[in-house]
Amino acid sequence: MSRLSRIAAAALAAASLAALTLPATAEEVATSRPLAAASLHEGPLDMVAYFIEGEGDVYEVTATFAPRAAPYAEPMRVVMALRDGDKARFAMPGFRGATYAFARAGDRVTYGVESWERT
Repeated sequence: MSRLSRIAAAALAAASLAALTLPATAEEVATSRPLAAASLHEGPLDMVAYFIEGEGDVYEVTATFAPRAAPYAEPMRVVMALRDGDKARFAMPGFRGATYAFARAGDRVTYGVESWERT
């Protein structure tokens, strides 16, 4: 096997391994104005989130989650305080197939989801 063939085989193997370990889907949105809502629709839950300015330099982020498979189920809500530079990663109870991430950088709040379940 030539050196070029070995390099190509190694690159193909690395790409195959990466494809097996990456999430099935990912989505990310951001807002930079209080009360400007953002929504995510990947994974097992639909989510709508917004922030308001709190005490000092705190942004209070509110996110409401609704199961896609059970549209009449009771929605779930998360409220958290984010300071500049804060990041949070979490899963919702009963929905381990998705990891949600919220982050604040300056006046920008980013909301993301990585899902291991195709919806």
